[in-house]
Amino acid sequence: MTTKRSIADIWAARAGTIVPGAPNALFARIIEDLGYEAVYVTGAGIANMHLGAPDIGLTTVTEVANIVACIADAVSIPLIVDADTGFGNRLNCYRTVRLLERAGASALQLEDQVFPKKCGHFAGKAVIPASDMVDKLKAALDARVDANMKIIARTDARAITSMNEALDRAEAYIEAGADATFVEAPTSLEELALIPQRLQAPQIANMVFGGLTPEPGQKAMAEMNYAMVLYANAALQTAIKAVTESLTSLRDTGSLAAASEQLAGFEQRQAVVRKDSWDALEKG
Repeated sequence: MTTKRSIADIWAARAGTIVPGAPNALFARIIEDLGYEAVYVTGAGIANMHLGAPDIGLTTVTEVANIVACIADAVSIPLIVDADTGFGNRLNCYRTVRLLERAGASALQLEDQVFPKKCGHFAGKAVIPASDMVDKLKAALDARVDANMKIIARTDARAITSMNEALDRAEAYIEAGADATFVEAPTSLEELALIPQRLQAPQIANMVFGGLTPEPGQKAMAEMNYAMVLYANAALQTAIKAVTESLTSLRDTGSLAAASEQLAGFEQRQAVVRKDSWDALEKG
């Protein structure tokens, strides 16, 4: 049996480990079955999938906690959970950490945007003062029960002020005790390379198909010394396209025949949801 690595061990390798995102337990199960070492529970994906809404701060911490609990029950690999801004001030942040750690998070990502936040690749964002974010991080660190549950501090300052401001903020967050940092939305390969050169803590990057950040690939990200590379909504974007195309074909032709290559087989579907295990349990 393969030993599953902890978040700390994955980060220590600085191998640019790819972590796909999941908005629900089904996607997380597929990610685990494909051999990935962790799942990113995507806040944008939860808003898109469960609310049919954009990533503009509409979800609640209890909604996210319920989804995290379902995902944690479905997979055995670590969950990195997008906790947005902590859903408010430092008091809300404290409660957010308690709820999401109890739900099954192995790491929580907290960002320095004004609440309610927006997707890091949207225009019109704003950030709170760095000192306020430091206070929230200290509350998060106080709230966690298990020191192995990691806190990732994300800054969105690059798109609002400058890369230098983003790096200064990340350094302050590391000094406050963040286990890793995540500078969102660098816009060039030079900026991507600069981040881990300047910051000594493990660095997380996010690759958004159609977003602001170039995608150099895992090998290059490892060479830059990134610990982890998120593909937060690659699975969701794939699903949106496949569903649209297959159901368009069904509407236009009156049959699934032309779209059969885009559909999972019946047995594949049952395998993903572990029907055999439930059948065995029912038999006793």
